[in-house]
Amino acid sequence: MSTDELRRAAFGDLPALAPEALATAGSPRSRLLAAIVLGAQGCYAAAATVLGELGRGPDPVLASLALSTFASHRRQLGGHAAALGPDGMALKLVTDVRGQPDPDALDVEGARVDALLGLAADNLGLGRLAVARRLVARAEPENWRSRVRTGWVTAEIELASGNAEAALEPAEQALKLATETGALRHITKSQLVLAAALGATGEPLARPRVGLLVEEALGVSDRFDLRSLSWPAGLLAAEFGPACDRYRSRVDAVLHAVLRRSDPDGRRLADESPWVPG
Repeated sequence: MSTDELRRAAFGDLPALAPEALATAGSPRSRLLAAIVLGAQGCYAAAATVLGELGRGPDPVLASLALSTFASHRRQLGGHAAALGPDGMALKLVTDVRGQPDPDALDVEGARVDALLGLAADNLGLGRLAVARRLVARAEPENWRSRVRTGWVTAEIELASGNAEAALEPAEQALKLATETGALRHITKSQLVLAAALGATGEPLARPRVGLLVEEALGVSDRFDLRSLSWPAGLLAAEFGPACDRYRSRVDAVLHAVLRRSDPDGRRLADESPWVPG
């Protein structure tokens, strides 16, 4: 499988790749892209094997990106505290490094922003909102992917602060930029962040758009096996949609599939986390 195909799967319009095909990735950069896609599909154990090797590799940028990606997978399983160490190491690796730019921020600046936003998200999940805000302020994103992710974390901080109105603009901007870029996975995540922000405002006029955003995100996550997004989408649908029980059953089924594909530490983190439904 070519690096271009893997890049499209990770950051474009081709996320539906079989895990068996992803296992054939050869170069370190291709393997990083494959691990990103495996994580999006909820295949965390397979992704962790690849990311662990890359995180110990000689290239500081790829190692940093691998560590940040591994940390994001831990957060997706509710392990915010467990993600702090990898994110901190990811930032340290690219503190005094130079390199060539990459269109999808797989470069020094992108790695630095990924690590800072990862640390912000870790602290957000641990209730340290002031620390999270300071880390986001240091990010200074330039690339489309970094800017989209900054929008997500900024909106999530505002939601955690009880300020849904302030979450709307960064969420809207993230969705706009992801849509302009054609990044299907990032569009889907942006739809969920915006749906959560709109739903949290409590405005009755916002509910139809919330439903539309969630339904679109559910459709894409199902079609392209994006299990990491499918169960959060189901939770939002259960909260704001009419068929709560049906969506909760769906969340249980997707989470069961995800946990079967997770390593033992990942399953333990999910079991202990207040963020992951029991």
